[in-house]
Amino acid sequence: MNFIIWIVVGGVIGWLASLVMKTDAQQGLLLNIVVGIVGAFLGGLLLSPLFGIGSLSRDNFSIPALFIAFLGAVVLLAIVNLIRRGRVR
Repeated sequence: MNFIIWIVVGGVIGWLASLVMKTDAQQGLLLNIVVGIVGAFLGGLLLSPLFGIGSLSRDNFSIPALFIAFLGAVVLLAIVNLIRRGRVR
């Protein structure tokens, strides 16, 4: 069940992160959502325990975990944009 939550929330967060990074037109919506899912998953998996924040699970859902997932999606989108374009937008 947690995996499905990560996909749905990560997709929404990836879309929001692409709006913040203004990469929607350059990379396409599908790539932004996929990168957002991966970034949200990695951010939640790696950063949440470092800050002592619960993950985005059914039993432990929190606003700080959403912020960490959003941060992970933005960072990964910036890295992908840097690799594809040679610069961060």
